[in-house]
Amino acid sequence: MKPHPLPKTVAPLPDELLSGWLSRLAAANYCDDAELLAHLRIDTAHGTALNFNVDAAAAAKIANAARIDPDVVRSLTFPAMTTREASLTAQIPFQHCLQCSREGLSLKHWRRAWAFDCQVCGTRLVPTLGKASGEQMPEKLINRARNGAARLEYAARLRSSKQFRRAMRAVTFAISLKAFRGDPLYALQGHRLEVRLFGLAAIDAAQSRPLVKAAISSSGIDDYARVALLRAFDKEPRLLAAVVYIARQRAKSIGAMAVESHN
Repeated sequence: MKPHPLPKTVAPLPDELLSGWLSRLAAANYCDDAELLAHLRIDTAHGTALNFNVDAAAAAKIANAARIDPDVVRSLTFPAMTTREASLTAQIPFQHCLQCSREGLSLKHWRRAWAFDCQVCGTRLVPTLGKASGEQMPEKLINRARNGAARLEYAARLRSSKQFRRAMRAVTFAISLKAFRGDPLYALQGHRLEVRLFGLAAIDAAQSRPLVKAAISSSGIDDYARVALLRAFDKEPRLLAAVVYIARQRAKSIGAMAVESHN
């Protein structure tokens, strides 16, 4: 037996996530998410459980209650993704748009590791936890991070293994310099704004002479960062050897310049 249609319905918006739309639907009918799902006889208390997969029966119940087509309900979930895209899509919200969130919106692109600005209003996305804004972050870092985010999206959507490896190599090493001890993919989807910005900015910086920049950064680093450098190039020993060689040559050059200055 299908539940009766709800007294009020709300139209889904482009790129809206199913859980966010269900929350707006619940609010319009003066109940919370759990009460709405119980009324629809859907066996979950949280709409977020439906974001990545909603079966035909659940979609039909929701569609009937909201008086919309089941295909529209299914369109609010994430589409089929490659393994790489899935790894760059957060299971739980890690950033949002302050302006659109106030209006009750929850959009799909906010979950992407490469998302930087809200596609609806253009406002820069901020962490859902921790520091609410990046006012103290240097503008140059923010701009570089925005460029790095675009390059990450390009590598993910292009399905270019070479471009993706280069991007993640830069992130792996860069976040180690910020004393981040977690997985590089998590760093890009975490709540530590500075680490995320630094990782994204590194992707942009790595596009120009990445070996030289890695060699320069390798000077004076701690043991953990040195391990991160090895990890970043673990599948490309020739590149690692090049980084080490450039670093040594640079150290010799700096040493020679220091001797000359004393003379």
